[in-house]
Amino acid sequence: MCIRDRYMGNIQFIKKYQIMPPKVDPSEVKIIRVKVFGGEPGPASTLAPKLGPLGLNAKKVGEDIIKEGNGAMKGIKCLVELKCQNRAATITIINTSSALLIKELNEKVRVRKKEKIDKHSGNLTLDQVKKVAKIMQDKSMAKDFTGTVKQMLGTCLSLGCTVDGVSPKVISERINSGEIAL
Repeated sequence: MCIRDRYMGNIQFIKKYQIMPPKVDPSEVKIIRVKVFGGEPGPASTLAPKLGPLGLNAKKVGEDIIKEGNGAMKGIKCLVELKCQNRAATITIINTSSALLIKELNEKVRVRKKEKIDKHSGNLTLDQVKKVAKIMQDKSMAKDFTGTVKQMLGTCLSLGCTVDGVSPKVISERINSGEIAL
């Protein structure tokens, strides 16, 4: 068959090579992860293309995200996991180290449209960092608890907060030298 036949209306050729997307199995569990600010709906422009083929309404899922995130994570950017099955979505908030550390700082909830924040200039105690490290230990790839605490100290450094009034780098060096035992 030549190219001319394909464009001249050879319907058999078009039907034979036309590929349709597969039908979505409603009983299959699809997992979608989205980062949103707690207490605010997920961006509809991001959710709609992902939820549309599954038969879910993005606006309804956004309202469910608001209900779930209004608690402790209000105003903090957190990871939301949507498990979609049988045209229903169950929403869970996944703990991330940065979100938990910001929550420990107890900063006031800010209006994102009016206030801009670059650094979280608070102070944490080493006990608060250990508490977050205990929560995150199962997700961490560190061999032992000290490695997880050092990961949390690195997150504190990137957030811009101090630990016990000093830089997290200093605390990490003290842990390495053996001055601080965990």
